[in-house]
Amino acid sequence: MPQIEVKIPPMGESISSGLLTKWHVGDGDLVKKDQPLFELETDKITTEGTAESAGKIALKVKGGSDVKIGEVVATIDTSAAPAAAAVSVAKEAAAAATQSPAVRRLAEETGVDPKSVPGTGKAGRVTKGDMLAAAGAAPSAPPSIPAAAPTVASGANGRPAKSGERQTRRKLSPLRQRIAQRLVAAKQESAMLTTFNEVDMSAVIALRAKYQDDFVKKNGIKLGFMSFFTKAVVNALMEVPNVNAQIDGDTIVENHFYDIGVAVSTEKGLMVPVVRDCDRLGMAQIEIAIAEAAKRAREGKITLEELEGGVFTITNGGIFGSMLSTPIINPPQSAILGLHSITERPVAAAGQVVIRPMMYLALSYDHRLIDGREAVTFLLKVKQAIEDPARLLLSV
Repeated sequence: MPQIEVKIPPMGESISSGLLTKWHVGDGDLVKKDQPLFELETDKITTEGTAESAGKIALKVKGGSDVKIGEVVATIDTSAAPAAAAVSVAKEAAAAATQSPAVRRLAEETGVDPKSVPGTGKAGRVTKGDMLAAAGAAPSAPPSIPAAAPTVASGANGRPAKSGERQTRRKLSPLRQRIAQRLVAAKQESAMLTTFNEVDMSAVIALRAKYQDDFVKKNGIKLGFMSFFTKAVVNALMEVPNVNAQIDGDTIVENHFYDIGVAVSTEKGLMVPVVRDCDRLGMAQIEIAIAEAAKRAREGKITLEELEGGVFTITNGGIFGSMLSTPIINPPQSAILGLHSITERPVAAAGQVVIRPMMYLALSYDHRLIDGREAVTFLLKVKQAIEDPARLLLSV
């Protein structure tokens, strides 16, 4: 019987194992070539394994298992490939034929794929009600074959915890363990200090409002705040090059490139995709690069290469409503800029009290390399560029 082995793929020299968090298919399912099979989480990234060929799959490990790079986790009987293809074509044809205009309209509006929705109509047809329910429902649970038993708290006398217990327990994921290690290391191995300033967002908000429609028409993406701050950071790094340096043992490594990391929150934890050569990119290119990297990170499709090599990080807690925080450096970088929520506050301007949209900025830095004067100057350069965006064009 012709079979191929499904192995855990290489993820980089520093990664030797991972956690197969869940299967997207069940034991004995017919799969198509390039179909996602499982989700793999390592201490650095989360990715998907796909089928190299169509056929019938036999699972060898359970979801939730620790696996090694190169380990065989399933086999695919390729002699069943024609049946798999036929079943796939039949399913797609049947789904298309049974979709009513209302279902097709809801699919376009909500982004929900009717093929993924269990139909309750006649002959299994997907109804408008099914689509509305799917659009408002939480993501379905992964296949139970072969699923690992959940880790729960122990009740009295070692019995499993029942509904209403005060605690449950679950193992830290590899990514969360890695995040924890790096955060603790950053605190222990650097002389971290944070300096603050505030910035009037009026000019950037007005500029976005004036050119937003034209920007979207030309580039297919909205003009956000991150491209302004990315350009402002690059400008400040050029003015204060010590912030764009790193300590390697007893050596100072000076960087002469501007690869900026942008922190992205995902279900698995915080990731920092890197946008390369931001000094050479336009605003639209930066917005597109950030949006695409964030999408891949949240979908678990980000690669290790996309997370490495940044010289500086920007993190925006303001999207969650944070008013002020002290971000932690992302080693081996020497500084990180924290953005916060924009709130209207009374400020003094030209001898009068006026209401302006203000944002607090926080720069955490390694005081072993960066002096207070340099940190304050850097943050002031960012503030000036945001309050007067023409500076970004003139590089002043």
